[in-house]
Amino acid sequence: MGRESVTLGGEMTLHISTDAPRFRLRFYRLGATLAFVGESGEFPGGVHPAPGHPDGLPGRASPADDWKWPSITLPVPEDWNQGIHLVEFVECGAPGGRGNPPLLDPGHLEGYAREFFVVRPRVPGSRSRILYKKSTFTRHAYNRSDRPGLDRAVSLYDHPVHRPGGAGEPRGHKVSLHRPGGVIDLAYWDAPFIGWLERHGYHVEYATDLDLHEDPGLLASYDLLLSIGHDEYWSGRMRAHAEAFVRDGGNIAFLSANTCWWRVHPTDGNTAFVSDTDHHVGEEYPHLPATDQWWTPSPDGVGNPENSLTGVSFRNGGMWAAADWPGDRPRSGYTVQHAGHWIYEGTGLRDGSDGGTPDRLGAGTSLIGYEVDGAAYAYDDSGIARATGEDGTPESFLILGIHVLEPVHDDFHHFKWGHWNTVVREETITSPHAATMGLYTAPGPTGGTVFTAGTTDWPVICGHEQDPAVVRVTRNLLDRLRHRLR
Repeated sequence: MGRESVTLGGEMTLHISTDAPRFRLRFYRLGATLAFVGESGEFPGGVHPAPGHPDGLPGRASPADDWKWPSITLPVPEDWNQGIHLVEFVECGAPGGRGNPPLLDPGHLEGYAREFFVVRPRVPGSRSRILYKKSTFTRHAYNRSDRPGLDRAVSLYDHPVHRPGGAGEPRGHKVSLHRPGGVIDLAYWDAPFIGWLERHGYHVEYATDLDLHEDPGLLASYDLLLSIGHDEYWSGRMRAHAEAFVRDGGNIAFLSANTCWWRVHPTDGNTAFVSDTDHHVGEEYPHLPATDQWWTPSPDGVGNPENSLTGVSFRNGGMWAAADWPGDRPRSGYTVQHAGHWIYEGTGLRDGSDGGTPDRLGAGTSLIGYEVDGAAYAYDDSGIARATGEDGTPESFLILGIHVLEPVHDDFHHFKWGHWNTVVREETITSPHAATMGLYTAPGPTGGTVFTAGTTDWPVICGHEQDPAVVRVTRNLLDRLRHRLR
């Protein structure tokens, strides 16, 4: 896509390379189900090479450069419904080509020869006061530019490109947004949750990371911002706009984890970004300190802990490494705290204050994982885990659910498969790593409320309705925060 966010009545731009003599495009909308919304006419095909890897790696393409494939511009019909849409590439006239394959169904979203894009209303907030932010910077960081039969394996993680900076560009690993890839994260996290939202009557509007980065007034039209699944890469402007939104009474629900872990710097007219991370180049880790780590003190990092916005951090959480992503995980769920809180209304869950054993939210499901965030905490005399605030978590943060991660291994780059792994750890923080669910209200007379699920898989468990209590907590959350409380 030329740009992943388009407006009703506007135009979309697609960049395509193919050895098929002709092709056409099918369009779908992701909602309560996957709805077919239209099909283009046929276009002539043409093969266009990928740019070589800047480090001269044989058989690898560049993850850092615009691939500059030729473009097709199409109108976005006024009668489409706003939301997340999918475009499917269909070969025409090629020997052995797919001809007229069946329409995609919800079980076959993932794959190549397809792309997604966000369709926004002309007037923000005209359909809903809830904004669903699709984590597109994170998507691009992991995009390997693979295609059927070819693992190009070039991304911020696979054969990355690190540039020294200068001439107006910051130092760091560079990733172009103008590369091919496919649909993976959308199918895993977003599709089930979006379907659940629409089936249960929660109307939302959509935007991308780049929309939030570019438009300081975007959030003024909304009362609740949703961060879903895996939301790792944030620009400084994204964060500043979100923080101002909360100070002014806006609410945020982080149904996500590994959230706001790395800072990114959009470049090249916002068609690429640079992030100075600790990711390896070849077998080496030469680019330290990783100055775009949000929590690390300046000058070795940004010096602005993500906890101050989200309440939690990946540095106090961990991940479940497995040969098959996302792998199997613990199925014991969150230990419930403060069962009388409105978040637990109607769940019937107990916290042990009656002398019994505390219930566990999401027990029997893979709610905890595959990556989780946590807050530094300590148990009080009554056995309740309370945030200490020593890692930047706001003083008012209330831990509503906790799952201690055991065992913890301190070497992120050498996984022991099947165990929780920490990424980094500050010696001054002594509490065990734990997935942490909770919320806080920003200080001041107009401060909004921020909820964090502390796990990437909350939208998966809720979307597939695998646990009725997780579903009810999500409904309580949306019903309460969909309107500003102050």
